[in-house]
Formats: sequence, C-alpha cells, structure tokens
Amino acid sequence: MSVLWAVLILVAAQRLAELVYASRNTRRLKAEGAIESGAGHYPLLVAVHVLWFAALAAFIPADRLPDWALLGAFLGLQGLRLWVLASLGRYWTTRVITLPGAPLVRRGPYRFLRHPNYLVVAGEIAVLPLAFGAWEIAVIFSLANAAVLAWRIRCEERALSGRPLPQ
Repeated sequence: MSVLWAVLILVAAQRLAELVYASRNTRRLKAEGAIESGAGHYPLLVAVHVLWFAALAAFIPADRLPDWALLGAFLGLQGLRLWVLASLGRYWTTRVITLPGAPLVRRGPYRFLRHPNYLVVAGEIAVLPLAFGAWEIAVIFSLANAAVLAWRIRCEERALSGRPLPQ
C-alpha cells in the first residue's frame, strides 16, 4: 500500500469516528434543549470536505512520496484537533448546536483563540495536499473552505452571543 493511500485511509477512519462522536453529542445536546443554528451552510461544508478528500484520492498519483516535513505538520495538526475535541468534550459537534445558558468553553486552545478548530481545519486542507505536491488542490479547497467558514463563523457567533462566560 502506498503512503498516500495509508494516509487517506487513516484520515477517512478519523473523520468517520468524529462523525459518530459528533452525532452522539448532537443527540444528547438536543435532548437537553439545545438548538441548531445556520443549518443551511452545513451541506456546503460537508461538500467541501468530501470533494477535498475525493480530489486527493483522484488526482494525486498513488506512488507519489510525500514531503515528510509537511506530513509531520499534518500529524501535528491532528494533535491540535484532539486538543480541541477534548476541550469541548460533550459540546463538540460538526453542526452549530448551542445549549442556551451553558457557559462558553474557555479551556484548552479556547483560552487563546475563539475558533481554534477552524484554524486546524484550514491547516489540514492546505497542508495535506501540499505534502503530496498538489498545490492546486490546496489552493482551490482552501478558498472554498474559507468561503464556507466565513458563513459558518457568522452563524456560530450569533448562536453563541447569548451564552455566558465561565465562572
């Protein structure tokens, strides 16, 4: 198996596990009275990620060796992703789900940045194709991701505006 396909299989497995985790959190939060905001952008967000992954699989030759430093940077981003997930815990979802009255999370990377997960995702979308020399995929999907994230962040900011700061 090529390095590219090994990486793609690992990324796919990680994303599927995250979807299961997010779905469980979403159901639990909605059962507690949480509401979803800005659902209209979600299909576009999913499309960007699915098409990015498909482009990696379709347009990068399977035998292309990676730039190991960039692949290491991608691995480092996975550590940051886990930090985000651990910090948000039961509040982490792939949708904008907010539980009215619940305090905002201000631990982990959220002590330093308002939306660290989006920074991680932007890095992943750029770095993984660059690690395999596919700068075109990095540019196209970075721009598409930026457009969808601009919409999503506006929705999320509106949804979180009434939530209290932690004590």
